This record gives sequence, structure tokens and C-alpha cells, in this order.
Amino acid sequence: MITTIDSAGRLVIPKDVRRQAGLEPGMPLEVRLHEGRIEIEPASLKVRLERRGRFVVAVPETVVPPLTSQIVDATRRRLRRERSGD
Repeated sequence: MITTIDSAGRLVIPKDVRRQAGLEPGMPLEVRLHEGRIEIEPASLKVRLERRGRFVVAVPETVVPPLTSQIVDATRRRLRRERSGD
């Protein structure tokens, strides 16, 4: 797919590419230049490790919305569609 950069430096990522990559509006992205290529991917969630009882758990450094059963179900449906080629 071919797209363009506007005069403000914005790039439109085609809808099919955004869907396949799991990119959502407002999602923080990491952009870097690597070996002459521009790479874009969802930004890593910054976490700190804490000991809780006998376990070490990763705790987000920023507020993260709770993971709901609706989000899990929607993700499962999306993955099934992608894997079946729809």
C-alpha cells in the first residue's frame, strides 16, 4: 500500500494495516529508524517489578484500564477472524 505524509508530517496508516497490527486510536506508538527503515509498533507498557508474597509481579507505572471479559471476548473474536483469513 502507498500512502503520503501531509505538510504537518502526519502519516495515514491504512485501515487494513491498522487492524492487522492491532493499532487503536489514541494508542501510544514507538517510532524508530532502524537500518534505514521506519518501524512503528505499540509502545511498551512501563512496569516495575514488585514482590507479592512469594511471587514477583509486574505492576504498570501508569493507570491501565481494567481487563474486562468484553475486551477478552473481542480480542478472541478478532484473533479467530485473523487466523481464519476473514
